[in-house]
Order: sequence, then C-alpha cells, then structure tokens
Amino acid sequence: MKRSQVNEIICQGDAFIKSFGFLLPPFANWSPQEMIRLRPPRILDARLGWDITDYGQEKFNELGLFLFTLRNGISQDMKNGRGMLYAEKIMISRKHQLSPMHRHITKTEDIINRGGGKLVLELYMADENGAIDPDCQVQVPCDGVMKTLPAGGRLKLDPGESVTLVPGVWHAFWVESADVLIGEVSTVNDDLTDNVFAEPIGRFSQIEEDLKPAHLLVSDYDHWIR
Repeated sequence: MKRSQVNEIICQGDAFIKSFGFLLPPFANWSPQEMIRLRPPRILDARLGWDITDYGQEKFNELGLFLFTLRNGISQDMKNGRGMLYAEKIMISRKHQLSPMHRHITKTEDIINRGGGKLVLELYMADENGAIDPDCQVQVPCDGVMKTLPAGGRLKLDPGESVTLVPGVWHAFWVESADVLIGEVSTVNDDLTDNVFAEPIGRFSQIEEDLKPAHLLVSDYDHWIR
C-alpha cells in the first residue's frame, strides 16, 4: 500500500468512528514526531494504535481491514495469570471488503457489531491438527445464547449483536448493505504470533513511502522508533 492511501484511510476511518459518537484516545492524534519523541513504552510494547492492513495483497478495497487497538495487555500478563489480561479494538469493515479466513492460537474474542450494516461471519471448527474441519458443526455464544451452525455456516449480526469466538474457531467476515463499525473485546492480543490464516498471506501491509505518514501504524514502530 502507498502511504498516501494509508493516510486517506485513517482520515476516513476516524470520521466514520466519530459519526457513531465513539472517540479514540488522545494518542491517536499524535504525529509521528510526537510518537518518536515520547517513545511511550506502554503504547509501543502493547502495540496500541493505528493498524491498516491489506494482508500484503495490495487490494485493500477487496481484502483488508481498518483497526485501532485501544488497550492491550502483554503476553507476560497471560503467563502470570494476573494483570491486564484483556484487549480492545475498534475496526471498520467496508462494503465489498473481506477479512480472510483465520483462527487464533490463544485469543478468545467477542466480535461486536457497533453500528452500520449487517456483519456476516463464516465459521468452521478446527480439526485435531488445527486445519479447517469441513464437516463439524460450530457452536458459538451470541450475547448469552448458544447458536449452532453447520460447517461453513454464516452468522449474521445486526447492530448491537455480538459473537464469542474461542481458539479453534476459524472465521472470515464481511458486511452486507453498508460499512460496519466493529468492536473487539478479547484476551491479550498478539498479532505477531497468534494469527493463523487459511491461505498463505501476511498480517501486515508493505508500505510504499510516497508521502510522509500522518500517524504511525503499529507495524511502523519497530522501523521508525526502536
């Protein structure tokens, strides 16, 4: 992706989030220079902030996702069983845009339709080797009510509805009718090691620096700051 495209997506996404009365934390507005000067260890270590991905495929409008990590613990918290054991993201899925099939190794997450169109999730269970099981039924809690779907079943969430996904549940998602503001509340999030994709794709975008960044992405931190 070109940095100019990333800057535009951030600007559009920020406006979309605000249209629902949701406000991002103050560090969302920091310039790259402020982030580099302050070097806030809690933000850097937990990888909080902007995250625009096309999964390395350079077709964001068809395969991509807008994310902002608001809060997050660290892996040591999970090992200790105490401390900040949770994470929260706000995301935007655009109409005609797919977030590809994947599962997590350790993270349990609630995916919440915060507003906009209808959110659609395609679900499979993992087999004993972690691969997609083409036959096993899927059972997931939706706002306290268990729902059972066939393998590859599609769960549709209206605004206000949510689903809990545990490790071993393969999922892809997209939206119907209009862009959707998505909330994610989960155990500690580690996007460097905890994502397993069904296809050989990457988690982060490769950025072509045709303009200066409006804000640094979490994937920029190691290159720009550390």
